Amino acid sequence: MDGAKKKADDFKHIGNILCDVLNTFRNDPDLELAGLFSLWDDVVGEAVAKNARPAGFKGKILLVNVVSSVWIQELQFYRKDMIGKLNEALGKELVCDIKFKIGPV
Repeated sequence: MDGAKKKADDFKHIGNILCDVLNTFRNDPDLELAGLFSLWDDVVGEAVAKNARPAGFKGKILLVNVVSSVWIQELQFYRKDMIGKLNEALGKELVCDIKFKIGPV
């Protein structure tokens, strides 16, 4: 009976396993990048903030949802400037690129 109990104790809950796996792929900058959401409006300005919102991250690439293709085209012109301002506000070079896509804002 002790052998069966010992084997049952060796099992881990799937949630704990997934958490361990995800933590091995997460970098410390992820927490700092999360702060970007609160800085967004101040960094990009009111007009852009009304038409574009950060949606997530893929490594150091910031994914931004935009209301229309016209806005995507406009924001492409300011992409490098936005990256610089965002990194300056974050205090580190955490965003290396921005990808715009049409999505909910």
